Amino acid sequence: MRFVSEVLRRKGHDIATVRPDQTVYEILELLMHRNIGAVVVIEDGADGPRLVGIASERDYARSVVLLGRSSKETLVREIMTPDPIVVSPSHRLRECMAIMTDKRIRHLPVMRDGKLEGLISIGDVVKMVME
Repeated sequence: MRFVSEVLRRKGHDIATVRPDQTVYEILELLMHRNIGAVVVIEDGADGPRLVGIASERDYARSVVLLGRSSKETLVREIMTPDPIVVSPSHRLRECMAIMTDKRIRHLPVMRDGKLEGLISIGDVVKMVME
């Protein structure tokens, strides 16, 4: 059985993050420069940064492009998915695949003891399972 911790060991713990008050345009620049499909949205909390959402290319397409909004004027908080489903490093990859399939999502933030440890994608999971 393979685990989320193995994916993070391979891909690393680097996480692209944004704040809810940033513009969608800033997300798009980050997605392009890092060649990724989603970012984690964080806010400052009493114990450090806390996860408040996730924003993806799909959110952009559905909440900005299709509604004729401006990416330079629309804020992240307006398009992000709040309180995303999260997994821990000890989750099995098959569980993650089931969650992603059932909920029709492509990214899962990884949390341990209330701290953000990484972000895995459906591509990461499928690649690891196929190996």
